[in-house]
Amino acid sequence: MIRNLLILLTIVISGLVTAQDDSETIVVMELFTSQGCSSCPPADELLDAIKEKYEDHNVFVLSYHVDYWNRLGWKDPFSNAAFSDYQRHYAKQFNSRSIYTPQLVVNGSEHFTGSNNAKVIAAIRKYSKSITTNIIKIKGLKEGDDQIIMEYRVEGSTFNQITFALVVSKKTTKIGSGENRNRTLKNTNVVVNRLVKKDASGVITLSVPDWISNSDKLSIIAYTQNDKLKTTGATRISI
Repeated sequence: MIRNLLILLTIVISGLVTAQDDSETIVVMELFTSQGCSSCPPADELLDAIKEKYEDHNVFVLSYHVDYWNRLGWKDPFSNAAFSDYQRHYAKQFNSRSIYTPQLVVNGSEHFTGSNNAKVIAAIRKYSKSITTNIIKIKGLKEGDDQIIMEYRVEGSTFNQITFALVVSKKTTKIGSGENRNRTLKNTNVVVNRLVKKDASGVITLSVPDWISNSDKLSIIAYTQNDKLKTTGATRISI
């Protein structure tokens, strides 16, 4: 299944559009997932396939691990109650009565089950044609043992908020209990810290969890959203 998807994604890549001015096309894909959810591994694998194929294109994938599965036998080490709250904010915007996993939100504009290959491909085709209204510029990045400091500036139209997500490229976990017990799961672009700002410019500090090792590949994905949580711009910087 994943092999066939990679072939289809390769075809879709040729259709990506890049603007000729300072604006550009972007696709931001936020997966709400959990290691305690038996339906999530196929979505995690799909997200990994997307990242592999679009590493050099303006497709940004993020894996937000929610905490409401933790009570069912396995505590996801990457879960965060704040990520569950973020998903609930999306539910309000989508007029949804409940939240679920695996949920994939694309450009803050639509959502569907994160393992749905056909909808993923259709969404990439659709949103690769939309032009951003905000440009995010980052400079002065400084790395410490337990924190990252940088300056940012947002240009373009009015926006509501900018999110800075510190992500680790890949993490593999042996699951000891819960619905996925005895499985080894790989998660991609796991969000390990998330900071939200309203200002158009400033200096931010992102803390780095103590379980991050020197071998972990880190990056920061920053994206702007309007008051409906629709994505208006995005950028990525490797650490």
